[in-house]
Amino acid sequence: MRRVYLDHSATTPVDPEVAELMVKYLTDTFGNPSSVHSFGREAKKGLEEAREKVAALMGARPDEIVFTSGGTEADNLAIMGTAFANRNKGNHIITSAIEHHAVLDTCENLKKHGFEVTFLPVDADGLVKVEDVAEAITDKTILITIMHANNEVGTIQPIEEIGRLAQEKGIIFHTDAVQTYGRIPVNVDKLNVNLLSASSHKIYGPKGVGCLYIRKGTRIQPIAFGGGQERKRRPGTENMPGIVGFGKAAELAGKRMQEEMERLTKLRDKLIDGVLNRIDDVQLNGHRTKRLPGHVNFSFHYIEGESLLLSLDMKGIAASSGSACTSGSLDPSHVLLAMGIPHEIAHGSVRMTLGKDNTEEDIDYVLEVLPGIVERLRSMSPLYQRKEACKHKECYQNV
Repeated sequence: MRRVYLDHSATTPVDPEVAELMVKYLTDTFGNPSSVHSFGREAKKGLEEAREKVAALMGARPDEIVFTSGGTEADNLAIMGTAFANRNKGNHIITSAIEHHAVLDTCENLKKHGFEVTFLPVDADGLVKVEDVAEAITDKTILITIMHANNEVGTIQPIEEIGRLAQEKGIIFHTDAVQTYGRIPVNVDKLNVNLLSASSHKIYGPKGVGCLYIRKGTRIQPIAFGGGQERKRRPGTENMPGIVGFGKAAELAGKRMQEEMERLTKLRDKLIDGVLNRIDDVQLNGHRTKRLPGHVNFSFHYIEGESLLLSLDMKGIAASSGSACTSGSLDPSHVLLAMGIPHEIAHGSVRMTLGKDNTEEDIDYVLEVLPGIVERLRSMSPLYQRKEACKHKECYQNV
């Protein structure tokens, strides 16, 4: 049976070149980079080379990169670190209703510490309006945090314009770029950001390592204590195999990005057009063009997304119902609900995200088996049966 992996927004396989370098730092170059002897100096050299590679891919300076355990910790450090360091200036934070829970839950936690949070709405395409950001700003606003691209529907936000607004108002601006870094061009100066979160395992690097870009001069305080590593921003002995793997993945992503963007966009559009043309009562979620190159999200009316995922898995196709961090929840996606998609339709949603090993034959296979799966599941759906029975009757409008 053919196996097709379409869940690259959840995680990516480690690139062989990345794995090869990591093994070296698991065995031969095993020193602690804080040690002064030769073993430590060798590790320190690898640490700083990785920092340079990670920084280069976002147009940053190496000394502006702080390594973390992943995107979630980077988001926590950015938001909590900024909030507590700038509390004397204000207590208001602006974010959006469709952020990753690493941002939403952190903001909710800060409310317990006396901070006020504005959760901005999005339009039907999942876009934040710049004018809504402007209207939400008060004289107490100290931080704006809006994701670069949404992990569930792939919509790319107007970060450059929001960043420009934040600059004009003197407000610190953070973006969660976990889904964009290494996949589309990301430049911290062009985006006008003070803080940017990124993760290794989204770009064919290892899990458990990420980074936070902190623009020089940005006030932020640590949220963990116990050491002087990472310029006292994030204590703890550095995860050397993970960090050098992240660096190598960033280097490879920079070399391959343009070609992969073009290739994945073509595959993405073939998948979108194929599904919409072959299957009735299905909608594409997210902006049609302002979306990540390899990202699609569909809502199939009258069926449950979980049933569809299980059926796809039986055919060797791996997809998801949304964020991998909330896949165990029975609740519909907060992102889709915020976009105005009805509860019952949101429940029938599936995310398919492409990567470097996907081919046109993979898309052909999905388009071959998906219509039959949908037809079979709908044949067991009372709602669909009623819709079919009422197709030419007045009662259809109430289905």
